[in-house]
Amino acid sequence: MTPRHRHRLFRRSVSASLSLALTAVGTAAAVVLAGAPAAQAAAVPAPSPVGISGRGATVPFKELEAEYAATNGSLIGPDRLYGSLPSEASGRQAVTLDAPGEYVEFTLTAPANAMSFRYSLPDSAAGTGRDSSLDLRVNGSSLRSVPVTSKYGWYYGGYPFNNNPGDSNPHHFYDETRTMFGSTLAAGTKVRLQVTSTAASPSFTIDLADFEQVGAPVGRPSGALDVVGDFGADPTGSADSTARIQAAVDAGRAQGREVYIPQGTFKVTDHIVVDKVTLRGAGPWYSILTGRHPTDRSKAVGVYGKYAAQGGSSDVTLRDFAVIGDIRERVDNDQVNAIGGAMSHSVVDNVLMQHTKCGAWMDGPMDDFTIRNSRILDQTADGVNFHYGVTNSTVTNTFVRNTGDDGLAMWAENVPNVRNRFTFNTVVLPILANNIVTYGGKDITISDNVMSDTVTNGGGLHIANRYPGVNSGQGTAVSGTHTAARNTLIRTGNNDYNWRFGVGAIWFSGLNEPISNATVNITDSEILDSSYAAIHLIEGASNGLHFDNIKIDGAGTYALQIQAPGTASFNRVVATHIAQSNPIHNCVGSGFQITQGTGNSGWYANPPACTGVWPDPVWTNGGIPGGGGPTDPTDPTDPTDPPEETGNLAQGRPVTETGHADVYGAANSVDGNASSYWESRNNAFPQSLTVDLGAPKALKRLVLKLPPAAAWATRTQTIGVSGSTDNSAYTSLKAPAGYTFNPSSGNTATVGLPGTPVRYLRLTFTANTGWPAGQLSELEAYTH
Repeated sequence: MTPRHRHRLFRRSVSASLSLALTAVGTAAAVVLAGAPAAQAAAVPAPSPVGISGRGATVPFKELEAEYAATNGSLIGPDRLYGSLPSEASGRQAVTLDAPGEYVEFTLTAPANAMSFRYSLPDSAAGTGRDSSLDLRVNGSSLRSVPVTSKYGWYYGGYPFNNNPGDSNPHHFYDETRTMFGSTLAAGTKVRLQVTSTAASPSFTIDLADFEQVGAPVGRPSGALDVVGDFGADPTGSADSTARIQAAVDAGRAQGREVYIPQGTFKVTDHIVVDKVTLRGAGPWYSILTGRHPTDRSKAVGVYGKYAAQGGSSDVTLRDFAVIGDIRERVDNDQVNAIGGAMSHSVVDNVLMQHTKCGAWMDGPMDDFTIRNSRILDQTADGVNFHYGVTNSTVTNTFVRNTGDDGLAMWAENVPNVRNRFTFNTVVLPILANNIVTYGGKDITISDNVMSDTVTNGGGLHIANRYPGVNSGQGTAVSGTHTAARNTLIRTGNNDYNWRFGVGAIWFSGLNEPISNATVNITDSEILDSSYAAIHLIEGASNGLHFDNIKIDGAGTYALQIQAPGTASFNRVVATHIAQSNPIHNCVGSGFQITQGTGNSGWYANPPACTGVWPDPVWTNGGIPGGGGPTDPTDPTDPTDPPEETGNLAQGRPVTETGHADVYGAANSVDGNASSYWESRNNAFPQSLTVDLGAPKALKRLVLKLPPAAAWATRTQTIGVSGSTDNSAYTSLKAPAGYTFNPSSGNTATVGLPGTPVRYLRLTFTANTGWPAGQLSELEAYTH
């Protein structure tokens, strides 16, 4: 069985005494920027998502940012503009080295015997990536050459993306690699990454390094089967060990014994299928499963339960090893994930997942599944997705970075997701979509997490009735009580390149249907340095929202961006450093009902703003006001920007009608041909046309046309214009008025609009002096 996958609708120079403390209201935690050694170029202080007390994953490493390290390279950033190299760096800053002898030098803050570092190399002209190396030096002496590559980065074009550099929208620039030092280095040791040659790569951009003290390999448990000693798997990676490891797993199940993967790198070219067995290694630094089928690219290393249609698996434990794949493209239907299938009553513990499509894509129905104490890095799609009836399942104490789609997701497609939990996780830099999201689901908990650095088309935390199969008719919509408590969001939300406006750090969507059968509690949390709005409603009503003890410190545009109706209560919500003088943008008016409690400040205004024009963001860099953003995030001179929407936005778009006569259907009104036309049923006013623009557009002008032929006598039609974000609740954009169409002047009429963003544009015809029906040959819609 190949389960279905979703398709997206369209991811410092600072003195040692400096610290940036952002202290939250009440019980919220504090975020601190530690001191950093001097660098040549001055970086901007930016709070780190790692090491926040009581929040996020407890990680075994100390993270040091390149922009705060000693360097003779060039600082890049801060910049959050999609398609720019620093926009995908932690803190939106990094250091580029582009000449022999250039370096970044870190000073250890704790003993370490290993490091991972995050970097970017340019793509090759063919789009297949390039290989190079950096010199690793300790206290001035060369230790070893560390290989680096760009073959797992650089995607282009629109979703689901490709590897063609000739296409637009380059993104997903960074990768990670790791190495052990061979001994423990003391705190204060200087560890340098230095360029020795630019022959293989013209530049090397360093984002950060994680230093840790890795323990000794875990030995073979008593009574365990050994995939090498007992079944002949090859720990050198030369021979294909798929069948031998599978044989060991099958024997382990039959005999009720654990299966042990000793130290080594094992080539695995297809799924290892597990059921009622424990598969464990010597540790994720020591026991590595890797590989891909040499001819069938839809097969690759992965540890899978049986699919639900085959009965599913249960009572599985996977622990203490790494799955490092070789996936360099995104093909949504390929099952090339590190972990997959259905596993009930099962645990994944201390597993590293890297360079696969998804870390764990779990297709239910399945129950009681846990991922804990793990790391998920450099995926082409989601980090984790609980899909299709996953219940009572958890991801906890897991570190996620550089996913190609949602970091942690639940998607209740057709079958309810119930009582799932994402807790104490750190999710950084999803290159597309959200840090953490639930699409539908009942009684969901998303608490005690840290989310940072959303890149594009998403926010930090998203609760939504979106994507196929999410609806109340199947019991899959947002329902019950959703709890999002004690979360910290840093630099989350960003511009959506389809919508052309910002997505909020915490956002809600009722696209498929309104959120109306749930209580959603957002409590005891910090929303820091949001790229655009802090809180955002769009695409249909969201009701039953409750915000309590929330600190908003820094928002690039608004505290609240309201583009859909809803109801929300606010208690002890305090906002500071909001870029816009009016902190609320709301064009739905009384459709969004606010209930205020006590202790609120900084986010409320009556009347709110409703400008129809989205302001440029002003990024506060952790509460310190400063123009971090570009003066125009859609400046057409930037080659990574999509073109401005200067044309007719209605042409070729889906259109519906109340009815039509003979062959004069609604599609004629958006076909770009002024000689064809729509005509409603006769003597049946009112009649209407509705065009789906695909996303909300701030329309300023309509041009209405009838055929230009002289045979069409002058006539006046009475037309009203309304709009909607969800095709349900419509707001008047222009009151009904008479518009005269005269062949001598082109048989056209122009309607001015206020610029209110709407996705669905509706024209309602109530009279026509020339014929007892509504008539229109072209509906043209413009944002200028």
